[in-house]
Amino acid sequence: MMYFRYHESPTGPLLLAGDESGLRMLHMDNSEHWQPREGWRPADRQLDDACRQLDRYFAGRLKRFELRLAPHGTPFQQAVWQALQDIPYGRTISYGELAERIGRPRSIRAVGTANGANPISIIIPCHRVIGRDGSLTGYAGGLSRKALLLKLEGLRLQPEQDQLLLI
Repeated sequence: MMYFRYHESPTGPLLLAGDESGLRMLHMDNSEHWQPREGWRPADRQLDDACRQLDRYFAGRLKRFELRLAPHGTPFQQAVWQALQDIPYGRTISYGELAERIGRPRSIRAVGTANGANPISIIIPCHRVIGRDGSLTGYAGGLSRKALLLKLEGLRLQPEQDQLLLI
């Protein structure tokens, strides 16, 4: 049985969903997956721990999530998503570096595609991946949210990136 819940955050409302295996998705309100699917049930307490940890993260009191995650994806996507979880809080890496970390240095575009398909945003920190030149490139939640998350983690943004926070 899949359970879902909406949760307020500084990035806007979030939709969380999970089952007995763990958290399966966390989407922001601009996602094509924003609505619960048929057969899902509103969560009672099933997603409370995830919401508490998100609140602590947004308050700057949590640097690494300790949740059971169960995202669906191909073995390649799973490898990318696992590598994303190894990027420390407050740090960024490039798509090329991420490709190197999973042993696929020539697969930069495929890594970018897998990064963009991450079903558990924020908790699997795809926002920590940036362009080789330091630019904020693609983010399913929008570049202004990516800038907000990076700034929340203490990263200094370039002036043009800082402007994204005003959008």
